[in-house]
Amino acid sequence: MKILICLLILVTHSIIAQTSFRIMSYNAENFFDTLDNPLKEDNEFLPSGNRHWTHKRYNHKLQQIAKVICAAGEWDTPALVGLCEIENDSVLIHLLHQTPLKHQHYRYCITQSSDRRGINVALLYQRDKFGYLGHEAKSISYTRKVHKQSRDLLHIWGKITPQDTLDIFICHFPSRYGGEKESEKDRLDASGTLIKACDSLCKIRTKANIIVMGDFNDTPENRSLKEIESSHILINLFADKKQFKLKGSHKYQGEWSQLDHILVSTNLLQVHNPIQYISKSAQIYSPPFLLINDKTWKGMRPFRTYYGFKYEGGYSDHLPLIADFTIKWTN
Repeated sequence: MKILICLLILVTHSIIAQTSFRIMSYNAENFFDTLDNPLKEDNEFLPSGNRHWTHKRYNHKLQQIAKVICAAGEWDTPALVGLCEIENDSVLIHLLHQTPLKHQHYRYCITQSSDRRGINVALLYQRDKFGYLGHEAKSISYTRKVHKQSRDLLHIWGKITPQDTLDIFICHFPSRYGGEKESEKDRLDASGTLIKACDSLCKIRTKANIIVMGDFNDTPENRSLKEIESSHILINLFADKKQFKLKGSHKYQGEWSQLDHILVSTNLLQVHNPIQYISKSAQIYSPPFLLINDKTWKGMRPFRTYYGFKYEGGYSDHLPLIADFTIKWTN
């Protein structure tokens, strides 16, 4: 009888495998190259522009963003990295080939949206952890300004086990430019587009595994995030500010705000699901090197590339978010 039990234990261990899976979301703050795109308003970030965005500064930014991604992985770089405010393919190619990330074998997807400044959202993924199947950009239909030029949502899907598909959305909702209330309708249009896309996936997939991440330009208290959660498809891992050391991922005029979020489908919270969110693993990644003394408003603030028009040589005006998952599959 004891021999039989031992054999059953050995067989069980041989057919069930488990691994960890870290994701990261990061607004990289105006990650432009130094070349002029005549179709976009990128003159500000050119060597001749008023920010004097030189090749030296650009190369330094590449190394800085790579440093954050490497550090956030701790023992290994994150399997998935959602990025906001990326100008184009060139920035990602340079990031993945001219920095220490060249050893991590990342691939990428990026939108080509109509944003007037030319900034997009992107995903970096490790091929051995995420079996890419496809991606698409989802444009947002605006009701306040029908012809508004803004960033698309990026939808990527791929295999995490031979049987299970993971759907990822990278978002950068419209800014609060012109006033929070005045621009709120635009973000509600964006959240509505996201909800509709996720609802469609839930009808297609037997059990939808969905991760949504990015800069929403809204806090959990705002309508756009409340409407997403009220759809009962997604749960915001950053809705409860009390569980985090910092009061937000972005600081403006002395006030911290949680503008960046990671949301997951309810299926990813289930114990028996092949991919499962590790409870309380979500965090605002804030090592000392990402922060600097806030001389104007006191306390600390993100160490930025630019503070106003002053070049600081830091990382970003946002702090990254990370969350961990476990993946189980049968050999």
